[in-house]
Amino acid sequence: MTGVVVDGFGPVVLATGDAGEAIAGADVVMVVVPATAHEDVARVAAPHLRSGQFVVLNPGRTFGAIAFHQELRRCGCYEDATIAETQTFIYASRATGPAQVKVFAVKNSIPLATLQAHRIPECLSVVRQAYPQFVPGDSVFKTSFNNIGAVFHPAITLLNAGWVEDPADFEFYHQGVTPSVARILEELDAERVAVAASLGFRAMTAREWLYFAYSAVGGDLREAMRANPGYHGIRAPHRTEMRYITEDIPCSLVPMSSIGHQFEVAVPLMDALITVASQMHRCDYRATGRTVERLGISGLDRKQLRLLAIGEHGQ
Repeated sequence: MTGVVVDGFGPVVLATGDAGEAIAGADVVMVVVPATAHEDVARVAAPHLRSGQFVVLNPGRTFGAIAFHQELRRCGCYEDATIAETQTFIYASRATGPAQVKVFAVKNSIPLATLQAHRIPECLSVVRQAYPQFVPGDSVFKTSFNNIGAVFHPAITLLNAGWVEDPADFEFYHQGVTPSVARILEELDAERVAVAASLGFRAMTAREWLYFAYSAVGGDLREAMRANPGYHGIRAPHRTEMRYITEDIPCSLVPMSSIGHQFEVAVPLMDALITVASQMHRCDYRATGRTVERLGISGLDRKQLRLLAIGEHGQ
């Protein structure tokens, strides 16, 4: 591993491809995979989870905890394990080769919420022994709607698709965010905040999140992004078939858009990005993504959704 110094050493007690072996006796099951694999992990874990364990999706993207919980129930798992999600991944990092990673920054504060919101303190008391950066996230709706990757990742990639697919390198968050691109990001961010508000939640703006996570400030979103040292040196991908689209469209923008439509909030930029990505990849991301129907929350009113967020509906 290269990049910022991460102190400490953790011996690998067990490396196994057997889910039962890995989960048995664990206090915390940390799930660090693209959000498109959350349901797959739930199916593998379902026979082995036990009451009292904490499952932490790091990160959950949007409604990861709900999707994971629903899949456990479909698999017949009714153990009282606590499902948690983090707002974002704790590291700004990139894989640089086989078994090689560069960590550009460790985020200051990462909100974590459990599907049963009253269990957040209990979960944090365990997880913070290893990761003191995790802080209370109020509810899984807060962590889900403060998923800033939904704003940054797909839009920057799609608006720079020609450059992304060119062999030349460029810095994704700096060179890729021109003044025009930044204006699109700000409007997309406003849609995200509006959808959260329709449910009675105040989401952080992207500028507020940059200060919260990285202590980066600026007169506008572009300035704040350029002031973030954690973004320096992060190169753009060289293809669009990667998680900024294949994960963040179906597991971030689609659920936000779907909730927006359910509560009659206009989300034209979200819808446009979903359509463009679907056409680009010849894949209907809305059909495969986390819509309210697939999440089992279609038709729930605001009160019912808020009860779901604190664990008093459908448990």
